Amino acid sequence: MTASPQPRHILRQVGGKIHRTTYFYLVPERALSKLDRALRHESEGRQSVRPSGIEDHDMPQYLVAIHHPENYDPSLEDDAMIRDIGQLNEAMKAAGARFFAGGLESPGKARSLRKQSDGKVVVTDGPYIESKEHIGGFWILEAADMDAALAWGRKAVVACRAPVEVRAFLRHS
Repeated sequence: MTASPQPRHILRQVGGKIHRTTYFYLVPERALSKLDRALRHESEGRQSVRPSGIEDHDMPQYLVAIHHPENYDPSLEDDAMIRDIGQLNEAMKAAGARFFAGGLESPGKARSLRKQSDGKVVVTDGPYIESKEHIGGFWILEAADMDAALAWGRKAVVACRAPVEVRAFLRHS
Protein backbone atom coordinates (compact mmCIF):
# COMPACT_ATOMS: atom_id res chain seq x y z
CA MET A 1 0.00 0.00 0.00
CA THR A 2 1.29 3.45 -0.87
CA ALA A 3 0.53 6.43 1.34
CA SER A 4 0.75 9.99 0.14
CA PRO A 5 2.70 12.45 2.28
CA GLN A 6 0.46 14.47 4.55
CA PRO A 7 1.83 17.47 6.45
CA ARG A 8 1.32 17.48 10.19
CA HIS A 9 1.80 20.56 12.33
CA ILE A 10 2.27 20.61 16.08
CA LEU A 11 2.69 23.48 18.47
CA ARG A 12 4.43 23.13 21.82
CA GLN A 13 5.93 25.34 24.43
CA VAL A 14 9.58 24.86 25.42
CA GLY A 15 11.29 27.17 27.85
CA GLY A 16 8.65 29.88 27.50
CA LYS A 17 8.80 29.91 23.68
CA ILE A 18 6.22 28.40 21.34
CA HIS A 19 7.69 26.14 18.67
CA ARG A 20 6.00 24.87 15.53
CA THR A 21 7.04 21.55 14.03
CA THR A 22 6.01 20.32 10.59
CA TYR A 23 6.65 16.77 9.45
CA PHE A 24 5.33 14.43 6.80
CA TYR A 25 3.86 11.07 7.80
CA LEU A 26 3.80 8.30 5.20
CA VAL A 27 3.18 4.91 6.84
CA PRO A 28 -0.46 3.79 7.21
CA GLU A 29 -1.49 2.89 10.78
CA ARG A 30 -2.26 -0.77 10.07
CA ALA A 31 1.29 -1.35 8.79
CA LEU A 32 2.84 -0.50 12.17
CA SER A 33 3.89 -2.99 14.85
CA LYS A 34 3.08 -2.41 18.52
CA LEU A 35 6.53 -0.88 19.01
CA ASP A 36 6.00 1.43 16.04
CA ARG A 37 2.67 2.60 17.46
CA ALA A 38 4.30 3.24 20.83
CA LEU A 39 6.91 5.41 19.11
CA ARG A 40 4.61 7.23 16.69
CA HIS A 41 3.97 10.87 17.24
CA GLU A 42 0.69 11.53 19.08
CA SER A 43 -0.16 14.73 17.27
CA GLU A 44 -0.92 13.05 13.96
CA GLY A 45 -3.82 14.71 12.27
CA ARG A 46 -3.80 17.95 14.24
CA GLN A 47 -3.20 20.94 12.06
CA SER A 48 -2.73 24.37 13.56
CA VAL A 49 -2.54 27.87 12.21
CA ARG A 50 0.73 29.56 13.17
CA PRO A 51 -0.07 32.22 15.79
CA SER A 52 2.18 35.22 16.28
CA GLY A 53 5.21 34.81 18.54
CA ILE A 54 6.24 31.36 17.28
CA GLU A 55 9.95 31.00 16.73
CA ASP A 56 11.73 28.31 14.74
CA HIS A 57 13.52 25.77 16.92
CA ASP A 58 17.06 26.74 17.73
CA MET A 59 18.02 23.91 20.05
CA PRO A 60 20.37 21.21 18.71
CA GLN A 61 18.63 18.07 17.46
CA TYR A 62 19.76 14.48 17.93
CA LEU A 63 18.79 11.20 16.35
CA VAL A 64 18.27 8.36 18.81
CA ALA A 65 18.04 5.26 16.59
CA ILE A 66 16.94 1.84 17.86
CA HIS A 67 18.91 -1.03 16.32
CA HIS A 68 17.25 -4.39 15.73
CA PRO A 69 18.92 -7.63 14.69
CA GLU A 70 18.42 -8.93 11.16
CA ASN A 71 15.81 -11.47 12.28
CA TYR A 72 13.86 -9.16 14.64
CA ASP A 73 10.37 -10.46 15.42
CA PRO A 74 7.95 -7.66 16.45
CA SER A 75 5.49 -10.23 17.82
CA LEU A 76 7.88 -10.71 20.77
CA GLU A 77 7.27 -7.15 21.97
CA ASP A 78 5.48 -7.61 25.29
CA ASP A 79 3.12 -5.33 27.19
CA ALA A 80 5.86 -4.30 29.63
CA MET A 81 8.05 -3.10 26.76
CA ILE A 82 5.19 -1.14 25.22
CA ARG A 83 4.39 0.40 28.62
CA ASP A 84 8.04 1.36 29.19
CA ILE A 85 8.32 2.97 25.75
CA GLY A 86 5.04 4.81 26.32
CA GLN A 87 6.33 6.14 29.65
CA LEU A 88 9.58 7.21 27.99
CA ASN A 89 7.62 9.04 25.28
CA GLU A 90 5.58 10.81 27.96
CA ALA A 91 8.74 11.82 29.84
CA MET A 92 10.30 13.13 26.62
CA LYS A 93 7.19 15.17 25.83
CA ALA A 94 6.92 16.51 29.38
CA ALA A 95 10.56 17.64 29.20
CA GLY A 96 9.98 19.28 25.80
CA ALA A 97 12.66 17.05 24.26
CA ARG A 98 10.67 14.97 21.78
CA PHE A 99 10.56 16.54 18.33
CA PHE A 100 9.42 13.42 16.42
CA ALA A 101 9.27 9.66 16.89
CA GLY A 102 8.61 6.88 14.41
CA GLY A 103 8.94 3.18 13.79
CA LEU A 104 10.16 1.69 10.53
CA GLU A 105 9.05 -1.34 8.57
CA SER A 106 11.47 -4.24 8.16
CA PRO A 107 14.43 -3.76 5.77
CA GLY A 108 12.94 -6.32 3.40
CA LYS A 109 10.19 -3.82 2.60
CA ALA A 110 12.67 -1.02 1.84
CA ARG A 111 13.38 0.31 -1.64
CA SER A 112 16.82 1.56 -2.64
CA LEU A 113 17.43 4.16 -5.33
CA ARG A 114 20.67 4.63 -7.23
CA LYS A 115 21.58 7.05 -10.00
CA GLN A 116 23.18 5.35 -12.99
CA SER A 117 25.93 6.82 -15.18
CA ASP A 118 23.33 7.60 -17.87
CA GLY A 119 21.39 9.75 -15.38
CA LYS A 120 18.51 7.30 -14.86
CA VAL A 121 17.49 6.34 -11.35
CA VAL A 122 17.07 2.63 -10.67
CA VAL A 123 14.81 1.43 -7.85
CA THR A 124 15.54 -1.98 -6.33
CA ASP A 125 13.81 -3.99 -3.62
CA GLY A 126 15.54 -4.23 -0.26
CA PRO A 127 17.86 -2.11 1.84
CA TYR A 128 20.69 -0.01 0.47
CA ILE A 129 23.22 -1.89 2.62
CA GLU A 130 23.00 -5.54 3.62
CA SER A 131 23.58 -5.69 7.34
CA LYS A 132 23.11 -7.91 10.39
CA GLU A 133 21.31 -5.01 12.13
CA HIS A 134 18.90 -2.31 11.01
CA ILE A 135 17.18 0.75 12.43
CA GLY A 136 13.78 -0.31 13.70
CA GLY A 137 12.63 3.06 14.98
CA PHE A 138 13.93 6.41 16.10
CA TRP A 139 13.36 9.62 17.95
CA ILE A 140 14.47 13.07 16.93
CA LEU A 141 15.10 14.96 20.14
CA GLU A 142 15.89 18.54 20.98
CA ALA A 143 18.52 18.64 23.71
CA ALA A 144 20.94 21.22 25.05
CA ASP A 145 23.97 19.07 24.20
CA MET A 146 25.20 15.53 23.50
CA ASP A 147 25.26 14.67 27.21
CA ALA A 148 21.55 15.47 27.51
CA ALA A 149 20.80 13.43 24.36
CA LEU A 150 22.85 10.52 25.75
CA ALA A 151 20.79 10.61 28.93
CA TRP A 152 17.67 10.00 26.82
CA GLY A 153 19.55 7.34 24.85
CA ARG A 154 20.31 5.46 28.08
CA LYS A 155 16.60 5.45 28.92
CA ALA A 156 15.77 4.27 25.38
CA VAL A 157 18.16 1.30 25.70
CA VAL A 158 16.30 0.18 28.83
CA ALA A 159 12.77 0.80 27.49
CA CYS A 160 13.37 -0.75 24.05
CA ARG A 161 15.57 -3.61 25.27
CA ALA A 162 17.80 -2.93 22.26
CA PRO A 163 20.97 -0.99 21.44
CA VAL A 164 20.58 2.62 20.37
CA GLU A 165 22.77 5.09 18.55
CA VAL A 166 22.78 8.82 19.32
CA ARG A 167 23.94 11.25 16.63
CA ALA A 168 23.73 15.01 16.34
CA PHE A 169 22.19 16.60 13.27
CA LEU A 170 24.43 19.00 11.39
CA ARG A 171 23.62 22.61 12.21
CA HIS A 172 23.64 25.16 9.44
CA SER A 173 23.78 28.85 10.19
